[in-house]
Amino acid sequence: MGQTIFVPKEVDAAETRVAASPDTVKRLAGLGFNVVVEAGAGTLSRITDDEFAKAGAKIGKAGDVAKADVVLKVRRPNEAELKSYKQGAAVLATMDPYGHEAAVAALGKAGVTAFAMEFMPRITRAQVMDVLSSQANLAGYQAVIDGAAEYDRALPMMMTAAGTVPAAKIFIMGVGVAGLQAIATARRLGAVVTATDVRPAVKEQVQSLGAKFLAVEDEEFKAAETAGGYAKEMSKEYQAKQAALTAEHIAKQDIVITTALIPGRPAPKLVSAAMVASMKPGSVIVDLAVERGGNVEGAVPGKVATTANGVKIVGHLNVPGRVAASASLLYAKNLFAFLETMIDKETKSLKINRDDELAKATMLTDGGKVVHPAFAGKEPAAPTAAAKPAKAEAAKKPAAPKAAAEKKPAAKSPAKPKTKTSPKTTGGTA
Repeated sequence: MGQTIFVPKEVDAAETRVAASPDTVKRLAGLGFNVVVEAGAGTLSRITDDEFAKAGAKIGKAGDVAKADVVLKVRRPNEAELKSYKQGAAVLATMDPYGHEAAVAALGKAGVTAFAMEFMPRITRAQVMDVLSSQANLAGYQAVIDGAAEYDRALPMMMTAAGTVPAAKIFIMGVGVAGLQAIATARRLGAVVTATDVRPAVKEQVQSLGAKFLAVEDEEFKAAETAGGYAKEMSKEYQAKQAALTAEHIAKQDIVITTALIPGRPAPKLVSAAMVASMKPGSVIVDLAVERGGNVEGAVPGKVATTANGVKIVGHLNVPGRVAASASLLYAKNLFAFLETMIDKETKSLKINRDDELAKATMLTDGGKVVHPAFAGKEPAAPTAAAKPAKAEAAKKPAAPKAAAEKKPAAKSPAKPKTKTSPKTTGGTA
């Protein structure tokens, strides 16, 4: 009998995704594993129990996790779930550890070997395992769809016998994976698109997608273009000029989409209440960073808030989960690609190489302890005390006060991450 891989139904009511697909189940079964999928795990992702069964899975119940050698999840298991997990089991999920030291400690206490998929290093061999890129790509797409739905007007210019419908103006703040996909989607829908980012090096990518890059292009800006694609600390004078330009621009927009996240820290505030007040009634702002505190003043997590001047601020949670049927397929492939690197093809069993760079970067707990350098030895603390990223992360990340979405992807492609090692975290969009 081979080892068992268990795919549970997510317990979080807001989570619609599942950590496996019929394709990955078939592949795992082909590698010699017994795959058990909890009944109903894929229902909200449009994957029926019958489809999983046809792919080679056994349909089980939640208690079957007790026999599992590997558990594949979307979100970090809570303490109640962990009580049923077998000691030594490998757990692959987006662990969201920053600010949740008690939850991380619980993983260690449970004796599981937990891997945080959002810590996957940004190197060529790990691109197919990059959950932040796959999920942020869909979040960027869905942000435009959600914005268009709330805007309740046509996005493209339409010339008819009865008159002309003007094209909607959409402004993207933060040109990472989500931002680039938002630009591409808004352009496909016919909107006039502008975008801004604290990294001047992304200007070419924005323009390649048919959008206009918004920035104060003075001598300081031109000098910063050689910063290798990362955010560079700009002078206070430049920041003031850029803020004034952005504020003036936002007042003229129909839809604004914000995507800025900083690993391990609260999301930077990009849009003030004054900027929101300057927008026209009926305008829409979509805040993709709302789960990390939000980029927009007045954003309410899980709600579409309407301001006194009639501006809608969209704060949907788990945006990739709003397109769960697509997001689950990509996420499942990310997990399979990583798990495959830890499978001994001869014995057809899990064999974790703890010296491998992928395992080192993502392993959060092991052998009853918290082992990740960003969290090892830390006592559970209040969320505010956990807002600082790891030293290793700070050394590789720029010191800018504001950073754009999740990360910097490869040139001219909203779907591929940059092949440069850099630790990162997720914020629901990443």
